[in-house]
Amino acid sequence: MWRLLRERRLSAYKFRRQVPFKNYILDFVCFEKRLVIEIDGSQHAESQRDAARATALASEGFQTARYWNNHVLQQPMAVQEDILAKLVSR
Repeated sequence: MWRLLRERRLSAYKFRRQVPFKNYILDFVCFEKRLVIEIDGSQHAESQRDAARATALASEGFQTARYWNNHVLQQPMAVQEDILAKLVSR
């Protein structure tokens, strides 16, 4: 994922990775568009902690986009297109 996002490769949007924010570590974040990208395994499928985290970030004006590890690995361009659509809509 970092190869797709780093160095403004995604339509010149700047992303940072592993960013501390409040009590969380954000996988990837674009502060300009207040978009957080989380890459997770299946253990996060029904995680109440993830839901609480998304709610806490939303209260700070962030949108959280969550993708499964296997989706990122198997269909990186589809994930990239979805992220770009989310960025443009914000």
